Amino acid sequence: MKRLDELDQKKQADAEFTGEKYISKFSGTWIPPEFRAKSSDDDTAKEKKKRMTDEKQYAIKKRTLRWSEFKRMQAEDMLHHVQGKVFPFLRDMNGAESNFTHHMKNAVFVIPKPALLVEAVKTIDEIFEVMEKDSKENGQAFQDIQGDVYEMLLSEIATAGKNGQFRTPRHIIKLMAELVQPKLGHRIADPAGGFLLGAYQYIVTQLANKADIKKLKPDEDGFIRTSVSAGLNKKNQSILNNTLYGYDIDNTMVRLGLMNLMMHGIDEPNIDYKDTLSKSFTEEAEYDVVMANPPFTGSIDKGDINENLQLSTTKTELLFVENIYRLLKKGGTACVIIP
Repeated sequence: MKRLDELDQKKQADAEFTGEKYISKFSGTWIPPEFRAKSSDDDTAKEKKKRMTDEKQYAIKKRTLRWSEFKRMQAEDMLHHVQGKVFPFLRDMNGAESNFTHHMKNAVFVIPKPALLVEAVKTIDEIFEVMEKDSKENGQAFQDIQGDVYEMLLSEIATAGKNGQFRTPRHIIKLMAELVQPKLGHRIADPAGGFLLGAYQYIVTQLANKADIKKLKPDEDGFIRTSVSAGLNKKNQSILNNTLYGYDIDNTMVRLGLMNLMMHGIDEPNIDYKDTLSKSFTEEAEYDVVMANPPFTGSIDKGDINENLQLSTTKTELLFVENIYRLLKKGGTACVIIP
């Protein structure tokens, strides 16, 4: 919410400066889904009017959902406001049909105490201040620093083993992107979640090298990477939005993956909940590049395995390698971590 608010304000300021039109995510009102009246073609004018009146009384001014607005509230009010309005708005934000809304449907707001929420808001503001300072002093793009912080928090969650899944270390992801050299326009997939950001940053860095004058410096892993570039215009952003595909069989990982890409500037990531080894997954010869770190530990029930897979094994890592081979277009490239 903090990032949404800041990005929105920046876009508004930029639009005013350039004279372009920009409609804020926080302009107008928002009606929670449960209060949206279902309309039908048979409705009379009177019924339509009543429905609109009913909806109006539940309408929430979107500007009150901004981080900069609710952070000034009293603790108790803030908890009720974030729990009852801000969080439901976030879940509904990209519209009922969006991938993000679909995967956020069962997400639960788990901060139980007003004091804890106040502390969390204060801490996040402090982290952002440090990131701002870092960005100015070291000349690194704010979005890159923020992405790094988010990645670090994700690795903390993974190290705690809460999902029994461990994220691939970042330097390995960067190395793998370096090996497959994804290009703008390539259809890129990660059938086990986690690598799309690596491909995205690699491509954006290539665009930056062509378009930007200032020289980028290698990061702490020894790679040159950025999520920000003058070459990332609307057309290129749209191509990237429509060519990166990720799948995972853990809903939490899908959610974290969606958030992570959104933090780095992809508004509508194509990350979905899917078991790519199962019978219901029928894609074939679709992708130019596949990058993956498949789960090694499991085996899959024989009856669930997609019959197009030829190997007579139930070991998931072997089935994943065959599946990845099946997903590649002719001349495509894959980079896979195996035990």
